[in-house]
Amino acid sequence: MPNKEQVSSLQIAFMIMLFEIGSTPLFLLGGTAKQDSWLAMCIGSAAGFILLLLLMWIQWRSPGTDLIGMLKLHFGKLPGAFIGGVYSLYFAYQSMRNVRDLGELTAMTMLPRTPMSVTMLVFVLLALYAIWKGAEVVFRLPEVLLPVMLFFYILLVIMLGMMGSIDFGRLSPVLGGGLMPVIEAALPEIVSFPFGQMIVFLMLWSLWEKPGLPVKYTVNAYLLISLFLIFMNALNVAVLGPTISGISQLPFLKTVRTLSNLKFVERLDILVTVQLFVGLLIKMMIFYFCSVKALAELTGKPAKWWVFPVGAIIYGSSFLERDYTQHIAIGLGPSLKLDPLFQVAIPLLLALSIWVRGRLQRSA
Repeated sequence: MPNKEQVSSLQIAFMIMLFEIGSTPLFLLGGTAKQDSWLAMCIGSAAGFILLLLLMWIQWRSPGTDLIGMLKLHFGKLPGAFIGGVYSLYFAYQSMRNVRDLGELTAMTMLPRTPMSVTMLVFVLLALYAIWKGAEVVFRLPEVLLPVMLFFYILLVIMLGMMGSIDFGRLSPVLGGGLMPVIEAALPEIVSFPFGQMIVFLMLWSLWEKPGLPVKYTVNAYLLISLFLIFMNALNVAVLGPTISGISQLPFLKTVRTLSNLKFVERLDILVTVQLFVGLLIKMMIFYFCSVKALAELTGKPAKWWVFPVGAIIYGSSFLERDYTQHIAIGLGPSLKLDPLFQVAIPLLLALSIWVRGRLQRSA
């Protein structure tokens, strides 16, 4: 991306929050821990925070450089370029998963008779247009969308409270099955999704308008959104109970549908669906943007050269999975096992290389 493209601290903070929300409230993460799923979220967010500190340290030691530049510098030009190319594919793959989520969610909730190929094409074209316009346009979106999204989430929670639907007694007994089921539910699943996906910000922090790293804004945004996601996980169990929320395909939609007893408002699930569309669209857009940005740096060509080819690959590959069941099975199976390689293993090797290089330079 051109060097003139810069983003503010607030834009980065808002992007972190909206990116982390994504589709996370839609599911009951750590559902195998039943009523302790919120504790699994706590453990996952704490482990994710340690990973975030590692990523921030890497960026702090490599000011003004993104992930691709770091890989080429510390792993060698050719090996670094190869790993950077694999990261570009990984980002495109993650974007494809979000495109498929958008298509399936639309078919299940709002437009059951509209072909998914049409709805997914619309979402890809929206992201394509924003990325074509550049980083400043992409990062301007959360400034508008995040406050609106949080307002409606808060409104829904207040309405659930007024209806008497929330019973936090359903979260007891705490650690009824012991600590190990909670840890097993948190690691690696919740760390990989959504907290480990902060790896994309090694491609984005270098766009900050000031030299260095927006540490305060990044940490505050992460902590705030972690508390929000923990609360939303607990809310699903408090409304539906651990059994129903654990077996529901989309527990948050079922939670909101309990408001149908209200006489003055109907179909609030549409409001939830729109909020999830926004979160998924932003997450898909960021992965798409990082894939394009990586290819632009690897090839030395302008980013606009890669916007259409990458978009076409993302859209085409979103049809590879036969149905939503297979999509979820791959996401919780092979994909989940692959994530730690990109989110933990390679960043650790990169950090080790930076540390060793620094020690050698000081010795010299």
